[in-house]
Amino acid sequence: MTQQPINKDMFKIVGGNHEATDKLADKSVSFWKEVFIRFSHNKMAIFGLITLIIVIIMAITVPMLSQYKYSDQLGVYNSRPSADFWFGTDDLGRDIFVRIWAGARISLFIGITAAVIDLVIGVLWGSISGLAGGRVDNIMMRIADVLTAVPYLLVVIVLLVVLQPGLFPMIIALSITGWISMARIVRGEVLSIKNQEYVLAARTLGASTMHLILKHLIPNALGAILVTMTLTIPSAIFTESFLSYLGLGVPAPHASWGTMASEGNKAITNAPWRLIFPAVFISLTIFAFNAVGDGLRDALDPKLRK
Repeated sequence: MTQQPINKDMFKIVGGNHEATDKLADKSVSFWKEVFIRFSHNKMAIFGLITLIIVIIMAITVPMLSQYKYSDQLGVYNSRPSADFWFGTDDLGRDIFVRIWAGARISLFIGITAAVIDLVIGVLWGSISGLAGGRVDNIMMRIADVLTAVPYLLVVIVLLVVLQPGLFPMIIALSITGWISMARIVRGEVLSIKNQEYVLAARTLGASTMHLILKHLIPNALGAILVTMTLTIPSAIFTESFLSYLGLGVPAPHASWGTMASEGNKAITNAPWRLIFPAVFISLTIFAFNAVGDGLRDALDPKLRK
């Protein structure tokens, strides 16, 4: 029995469509591209993102382009919304439309800055705790437990009373224990990652703790970090608004949304728009941030990880 010689023609795909095969191969996408595609299909998250972009643009441009400053007293007191004053005026004759967007700057700045501080402290604390393990991990997490045991709002209020109300005292007060949630989440991510082969290989080769955290652990925990930060910002904005409503916010003539809501509540019977507009923008912004955060969380479904 003679053996038939083997040649490359014997390995051709019968009836195959090479162009279609190449297209299928090209459809392989990276994890983050897949996250973007999933996020873009979430209508509520896209609505939230567009809302945040509009709010940020208005907060930047309106106080710059308006003919009035947020503190200008125009001599028209408690005027209803009109073509001249879109959101009306307050009891000092100030344009509420301009003050809303000047207040947006303060509320967003406090919320985002507090969230960034929570991010830095929480990521470093959680990464070091999870990576070190053992006694170091136990001590660091017990410290976090002690801080968590004290009511968050009580700590913030006491600090503001001691430091006096203001922009930076507010940020410090919001950040004093706000980082703990981030630290716990990052620690959990690090504990699940640190025994992976590539991390063990890097440690074997002598990589420093900071190198492991910055190059291996944080990038692989980035999804959880982004979601947590996105949900931390609206929490900080709400807390700032609540404290400003109590009179512990930024001092006059500056105004955040919470300060304006507090002022408007006193005139709820004869000038309800003074309360309605800041309340609407507080609610809308918090909803938008939460929608984006929920969209990111759904898009970063761990089952998609390769």
